[in-house]
Amino acid sequence: MGKIICLMGRSSSGKDTIYKKLLEDKQMSFKTIVPYTTRPVRDGEREGVEYHFTDEEGYQRLLAQGSVIEARAYNTCYGIWRYFTVADESIRLEENSYILIGTLEAYSQIQKFYGADQVIPVMIELDDGVRLQRALDREKAQDHPRYEEMCRRFLADAEDFSEEKMRLAGIRKTFYNDDLDRCLKEIMSYLQERLS
Repeated sequence: MGKIICLMGRSSSGKDTIYKKLLEDKQMSFKTIVPYTTRPVRDGEREGVEYHFTDEEGYQRLLAQGSVIEARAYNTCYGIWRYFTVADESIRLEENSYILIGTLEAYSQIQKFYGADQVIPVMIELDDGVRLQRALDREKAQDHPRYEEMCRRFLADAEDFSEEKMRLAGIRKTFYNDDLDRCLKEIMSYLQERLS
């Protein structure tokens, strides 16, 4: 029976890079659960790779069908942006293990949907100053930087990933990403133990 690896962390902690590296590992052979969002596509993102991009009508249709496992809505500087996970025919735990990027809230809802024993949390941490610089560098590279949203997201992370919320979600182990190679080795070792 496969598992769902839920990769979490504050913005610009390196989740996307770690996610891509774990997907490249042939030994693990993870499949992806591509989340959905109503936010605009960022430069370099592709439909069905980072996200399935939809609109409010698309979200409401999936919700009415009972397909939404978990959903979060953020009141951004540009309106409401939704992020959500959909249960569809692509998720077959009897055949594969999957990896996705999520929040503590998403992790808890996915646990409720599939069962706590089927979901493995991987929490990434990094110094706030390093994260802020990474976020600024990434935003500067966009054709249309959204600095206000970058700042809102950075500040919201302090609450969304507070020590109390992490404790309530049952997160006991974290991985510090100040050295990508070391961090990846620690994560791989942890996952190999949990998946065997």
